[in-house]
Amino acid sequence: MERSRVAIVIPALNEALTVAEVVKAVIQFGVPIVVDDGSKDRTSEKATSVGALVVRHEKNLGYDEALNSGFKKAKNIGAEFILTMDADGQHNPELIKKFIKVVSMGADIVIGVRSRKQRIAEILFGFFTFALYRIKDPLCGMKCYTTKVYSDCGGFDSYRSVGTELILFAARKHYKICQIDIAVRNRKDQPRFGSSFYGNLKILRSLAIALFRLLFIK
Repeated sequence: MERSRVAIVIPALNEALTVAEVVKAVIQFGVPIVVDDGSKDRTSEKATSVGALVVRHEKNLGYDEALNSGFKKAKNIGAEFILTMDADGQHNPELIKKFIKVVSMGADIVIGVRSRKQRIAEILFGFFTFALYRIKDPLCGMKCYTTKVYSDCGGFDSYRSVGTELILFAARKHYKICQIDIAVRNRKDQPRFGSSFYGNLKILRSLAIALFRLLFIK
């Protein structure tokens, strides 16, 4: 598949230690778009130096806004498929080939399924999505989407859903969703969602909004 058809969106906050290595590993598979979400280190410089397109937020807007910016950029450059992965080196770049193969064969979304979850709130969210839609790991940062399903939804995120709004939209509308088991490497620094308490709180907030929307919004 031509690289230009695939955008690889990589949200990054103070990831100067790892972002260049990640970009170098993925650039053979698609166009890397690093969204520097207000970093105080050299994240943007490191990503640019190895060939990434960089979208920079002057201040930290959060994970979902970083992905919103990355998806908009991917659509603007004409990508047909948008893959997300973390900038911290946790995701194996070789898996990209498998994700792209599955989505190019007709899936609308491909979701990575981690062998372990980091937080209690992630387990609860996964219980909810599995019971309703058979989605095992909605909070995995490695996913692949067609640009069509993103356009049909009208955006990536509107309520700080921790990266789950688009897949829940797709599940409700009966788009084809596939899942792939993945191994996750250990981070070299702090978790993306901060402390365990704060991370759990953000995820539980997103779960509560998702349940409200399911029950009361058609």
